[in-house]
Amino acid sequence: MFQAFYKTFVGLKLVNKFVKNVLPIVDKELLFWQACAANCTDSELREQALASIRDKKFHCQGGSVYSLHDGVNTKDFVRLVVALQTISDYLDNLCDRAGIYEEAAFRQLHLAMTDALNPDAGLSDYYRYYPYKNDGGYLNTLVSACQLELGKLPSYHLIKSEVLKLAGLYSELQTFKHLDPSIREDKMTEWLNKHIADYPDINIWELAAATGSTLGMFMLCAAAHNVHLTEKCAIDISRAYFPWISGLHILLDYFIDREEDLANGDLNFTFYYKDAKQLTQRLRFFSEQALVQTKKTPNPIFAKTVVCGLLALYLSDPKTKNPKEKAVKRALLKSSGLYTNLLYFICRLLRYKKTL
Repeated sequence: MFQAFYKTFVGLKLVNKFVKNVLPIVDKELLFWQACAANCTDSELREQALASIRDKKFHCQGGSVYSLHDGVNTKDFVRLVVALQTISDYLDNLCDRAGIYEEAAFRQLHLAMTDALNPDAGLSDYYRYYPYKNDGGYLNTLVSACQLELGKLPSYHLIKSEVLKLAGLYSELQTFKHLDPSIREDKMTEWLNKHIADYPDINIWELAAATGSTLGMFMLCAAAHNVHLTEKCAIDISRAYFPWISGLHILLDYFIDREEDLANGDLNFTFYYKDAKQLTQRLRFFSEQALVQTKKTPNPIFAKTVVCGLLALYLSDPKTKNPKEKAVKRALLKSSGLYTNLLYFICRLLRYKKTL
């Protein structure tokens, strides 16, 4: 009983520090990148850059929780998270909203993700196959900002291969998922079938979901602040996040977007479940597995707060008020424990105050 109380107390201290100290830094960083985006010469690139910051701010907010991990320089790490997540969100817009369906263009654009996570890499011609090119140096500046922050991490060399593996899978997903609807499912199935044998407890669309998360990358980078980090610890973190914590993250993200994606004909990995019952069962399964995996991370209390916070953040989203989503939400909250429900209440309060 005392141990449970202690874990909750520590977790709530993290939440309080996150709201009071971290979110204002996120806002400041986003204002900087918003000003940079406004300088994009090409109107299409400028529109997509500004839209990604405006509409996906909560991605940067959520990822910045890792700036509170043990030994992390909060301000520097928020700068890294916001820059990397802004690359991710910007490229997502370029692939999804500009009416382009070229695989070569998407693959080339996403070199920005792997370059950003490699301090030794140069800058690539990211727009080589993309019809719009003149961004006034926006994407290059984002990539360089990430490389600069990663160069400060004493143990980055120990996590580099793992973080680049996750970034590579992420880039593959983004390349295939935005192709023309007539070919994208076949292309994705062919790609995923090369990897699924390593993950017997999940299906290919759950694997696809796991590849779409940046959280494992953030956690590995946070761990690289530790001068005593070992290669084994880096691998343990990677396996804890992929596929379980990362999979939970993106399945929840797709869950809240179900109605919107159905209306727009967009790809949504939760559509592959046969009904709401199976959707609920699989989300619960991922939640349970993610919580088990937290015990294998360097700071289990922090990791549990992240997992419970994911559930609280997404289940408090106004989109879950739709009747179908509401029933699933209630079932998940009922099985998620007191800590998740407490964080859910806090998230609802923060949304009411427009902090989130």
